[in-house]
Amino acid sequence: MAGPRMTIPTQLVLRALLEEPDREMYGLQICAAAGLPTGTIHPILARLEKVGWLRSRWEEIDPGEQGRPRRRYYSVNPDSAAAVRAALHRVEASHQALLRLRPDLAGGAQ
Repeated sequence: MAGPRMTIPTQLVLRALLEEPDREMYGLQICAAAGLPTGTIHPILARLEKVGWLRSRWEEIDPGEQGRPRRRYYSVNPDSAAAVRAALHRVEASHQALLRLRPDLAGGAQ
């Protein structure tokens, strides 16, 4: 199966989750680590889970006792970690190749 579109926000989410690949993170933690607003990451997380790159689980708490809703925790699927890293590497290599062809792009708008 082909991977998801590797937009910059998608790359940021994946890089945040790969910082500690064995750690589960919930939405607000991922937002903070990726530097993205809350409304941005949930569609990305859903796409990444659909292609099998992430896995998720709902925490088992009583929301009434905790005084907050249950959190959904996400982590990189160990079976897909190599594919995730390879996709990020390809994006970085493409970016570097583009900069070699068009060094003017490295400095942004002039």
